[in-house]
Amino acid sequence: MVSINSMDVIGVIPARYGSQRFPGKPLTLIANKPLLQWVVERAKTSQLINEVIVATDDARIQELALSLNVKCVMTDSELPSGSDRVWQAIKQVKADIVVNIQGDEPLITGELLDTLVKPLKLDKSIEMATLGRKANLEDLKSPNTAKIIINQNSEALYFSRLQVPYGRSTPEDEVKGCLKHIGLYAYRKSFLKSFCEAGPAYIEQAEGLEQLRALYLGAKIKVVCVEHESWGVDTPEDVKKVEKLLLK
Repeated sequence: MVSINSMDVIGVIPARYGSQRFPGKPLTLIANKPLLQWVVERAKTSQLINEVIVATDDARIQELALSLNVKCVMTDSELPSGSDRVWQAIKQVKADIVVNIQGDEPLITGELLDTLVKPLKLDKSIEMATLGRKANLEDLKSPNTAKIIINQNSEALYFSRLQVPYGRSTPEDEVKGCLKHIGLYAYRKSFLKSFCEAGPAYIEQAEGLEQLRALYLGAKIKVVCVEHESWGVDTPEDVKKVEKLLLK
């Protein structure tokens, strides 16, 4: 068995300024702190991540990151996905495992990130891992929620924004067949290189879900089921909702 402390793990927070739905999102104040600061502080509580890096395309975000005492790497604003931004930031960094920490998820915890990393620490055959939680009917019907269908080995069969699986049974039975996706990823660095060099796949572009590129390439994605409720900040309307949860 591989020692759980024998590998270098780098956590990267991709943080673009020019989000289409919410420009300047990483700098938005939530409970009197910038969104990015919440994510950085929580990522630093991980026991398995050796270093946290911010990958951005904007000098204002870089200034904030440096004030939080984390390394910041400037990346191309035209990259096709968060994973491509992560790869550009760590190409020259020594690492075995790379964690893509979404910059708009202020409710993450160090424990959650460690849960994501452990499968790759313990099993060298795993190229990529992500998280999911039990879905409810609202998740199933929402096009804004990515769903995961898994096999008996807890590996992803498919991700979709549509209602999947779509069955002829009752909605209560349908919801048993999927998980709500929590958009955090851990990659073997060697696989992340192949993933990014391959470029976007058609199914990835059609669904707007970058993880489908990995499935298109034939990779197995380990899915760890957790109870964590994911509340990302996607729009300005999400700020008050997330702020209430943080203040609790």
